[in-house]
Amino acid sequence: MGYVLRVRLASFFAGAAVASFTGLYILHNDYKVAHEAISRQVKGLHESLDRRISALESLKQTEAPQPAEAAE
Repeated sequence: MGYVLRVRLASFFAGAAVASFTGLYILHNDYKVAHEAISRQVKGLHESLDRRISALESLKQTEAPQPAEAAE
């Protein structure tokens, strides 16, 4: 009976190790996909914000009165 118990325990732990490895592999891939998606979103927001800031700065420069004109 001791031999059968050892075989069953070895099989159980081998199965648990394979299942753990598979689960960690799936979680790792899921993490990579989520990280890439969030990076793309943040990059898009950053580019949009840069364009808006540039547009506001150029608008401010065209609308700002010159100090020499204000003094005259």
